[in-house]
Amino acid sequence: MAFIFFRLLLLGLLLGLAAIVGQMVAGHKGAVGGAILASLLVHALHARSGQKILAWLDDFKVDNVPTVSGWWDDLAAKLFRYLRLHQRQQQALSNALLSFRTAAQALPDGVVTLDPQGHITWCNGTAQDHLSLKLGSDIGQPIVNLVRNPDFGRYLKSESWEHPMVMRSPRSSNKILSVQLVGYGERQMLVLTRDVTKVEKLERMRRDFIANVSHELKTPLTVLSGFLETFRDLPLSAEQQKEYINLMHTQASRMQNLVEDLLALSALESAPNAAESGDVVDLSNAARRTLDDAAQLSAGKHEISAHIEDGLQTMGNGAEIFSAFSNIATNAVRYTPEGGKISISLRQAENDIGRPCVAFVVQDNGIGVSAEHIPRLTERFYRVDRSRSRESGGTGLGLAIVKHVVQRHDGELDIQSRPNAGSTFTILLPLLKPGMLQRQAQSEVVQA
Repeated sequence: MAFIFFRLLLLGLLLGLAAIVGQMVAGHKGAVGGAILASLLVHALHARSGQKILAWLDDFKVDNVPTVSGWWDDLAAKLFRYLRLHQRQQQALSNALLSFRTAAQALPDGVVTLDPQGHITWCNGTAQDHLSLKLGSDIGQPIVNLVRNPDFGRYLKSESWEHPMVMRSPRSSNKILSVQLVGYGERQMLVLTRDVTKVEKLERMRRDFIANVSHELKTPLTVLSGFLETFRDLPLSAEQQKEYINLMHTQASRMQNLVEDLLALSALESAPNAAESGDVVDLSNAARRTLDDAAQLSAGKHEISAHIEDGLQTMGNGAEIFSAFSNIATNAVRYTPEGGKISISLRQAENDIGRPCVAFVVQDNGIGVSAEHIPRLTERFYRVDRSRSRESGGTGLGLAIVKHVVQRHDGELDIQSRPNAGSTFTILLPLLKPGMLQRQAQSEVVQA
């Protein structure tokens, strides 16, 4: 429109010039010629102002407003106000978009926006990590070409997105993702991803725990039920009755030990830190008691040696620490063949960061375990050899209890083992130095 207006002004100038020329030829140079000349000058000024406005519209910046007069100045002022309003709206939209993307980047969950054709329009950093995407190069790409999972492709096409789907991350098969699609706008889509690896692991542990407890209780209950049916249906001699009762007692004791270990483990998991609220524990005495129990269980079938330093103490629960020591030592006796060697030691040492601690070490040359089993030895009911564990009288909860006892006392548990070469179990507990307890008590009095 501005260009057409400028053309009209130029046409007016040409017509005015033609009129002047015509008047001059006719010999009328008087007032009419002066009026036409004045009109021509006005048209020239308007043309110049229009040209300035047109040049400004090409650039259209707030700091480059042309200087014009008359109604052109009113037009320039209105255009200026429109430009300022437009810029404020654009800035507000930019700020809102930036704020949204900043917030989306901070989300712990992944977010991917898709157009109606399923092409990626944007994603946050978490989604890039979950789905192995690259924001710079993957914009505009179909997501099914980048996330090559048949279940995800079917989920996307189904448009039945009330519930999320679970799949493994394209970047790492060890990472499990919950993926859900949400529709918005005009057939646009959001892909929301969440790392549920820990949740799935806990769910697996819960399922395994229920299955293991059921299995562990089912076997002795089946044996007890069988003996009871025998007592009910068959005439038995006194000797047979005694034998069956002893076997029933063994199975009942097994169930009782299992229940007691479960209760102990539950109590440990919910108990506060023992190193901060416990009593002084004589670790040297606990190690000697452990040595006596191991020797009694071995009954001379193993060569047991010991080196126990005197006067080593820590803060905590003495019964729990003795239980952890005893569990490791009795395991060494149970899983070391007759004639094998077992070493029990307690000494002052340092942990990995140089802090003084007490090291309780049990080493044997028994059957050992492979490296792949070591990280799972402290899981509930985990057994390398289930039949051998049951024959030895274990519940499958011993090392799980040891782990929780050590953690509750701010300690560390280290396991080293090789098949047919034996195992070494090390418990590190904080060392209570002489005078430390007295200084702590004085500090508490001063603070009070």
